[in-house]
Amino acid sequence: MAATAVADPPYLDDEGDEDSVLPTRRPMKSDDEMDITPMIDMTFLLLIYFLVASSIDTQASAELPPAHYGKAVSQNSAVIFTVADTGGRRAEIYLGDGKKGQPLTGETESQDAQVREIVEQGMREGKGTVIIKAERGVPHREVTRVASSAASVEGIRLYIAVLEVE
Repeated sequence: MAATAVADPPYLDDEGDEDSVLPTRRPMKSDDEMDITPMIDMTFLLLIYFLVASSIDTQASAELPPAHYGKAVSQNSAVIFTVADTGGRRAEIYLGDGKKGQPLTGETESQDAQVREIVEQGMREGKGTVIIKAERGVPHREVTRVASSAASVEGIRLYIAVLEVE
């Protein structure tokens, strides 16, 4: 009797029998670069979400702290402007302390020219200071607009009124 050989596992079969051979795997490709397409998609989705879900409050006003130190400015030797809140995008500008009389008329450029003219006239009368008073709800951009128009006149001293602590 002949010695029986131990059969090799089927994947080592040299007889060419296709049934006993397991399919071989293709070697894995080594990809040196990472695919960032999903990360970019996620970034754009988050960006769109935050743009749609957020709301911008353009009418937000800053609460200014009261003044603790400073010196008073004489109102007799100053040109005074009052910037009043209208609830809209543009504030009304009054000449003088409070909302007395008619506000300055016209568009923004026209009002800026009127402020410069009033400040120049005040300089000719010996009023070298300008005081700007604003109501609580007035957007800061409106106060800045009046201040920059008044500051365009050379030689003036510009003051913005604040609430005094008693």
